[in-house]
Amino acid sequence: MQLSKSEEQLMEVIWQHGTVFMKDLIDASPDPKPASTTVATLLKRMQEKGFVGYTLFGNSRQYYALVSKEDYFSKHVRNIIKNFFGNSVAQFASFFTNTADLSKEEFEDLKR
Repeated sequence: MQLSKSEEQLMEVIWQHGTVFMKDLIDASPDPKPASTTVATLLKRMQEKGFVGYTLFGNSRQYYALVSKEDYFSKHVRNIIKNFFGNSVAQFASFFTNTADLSKEEFEDLKR
């Protein structure tokens, strides 16, 4: 399952803070701030997709990630390798090292 760009932005805040209330997500958003109804809709979709859970505190919900950032992005990388590089990690690594603007030191680090 994949997140939309807007959902990814909210997840980034959740991953950074661990637990957040809707107000925290709105405050962390760039201007113009999204409406609370928009954020609520995104959170509901993210719940349905299995990315976030929440704990009730009175009438407020404190949201937390059900999927780690590492797991989410490693799945994306695996899909890219599968779909664009014939499931070959070597082809992906070759493409990445040839197209990325790596310093000699960074390249040597990758080789290790």
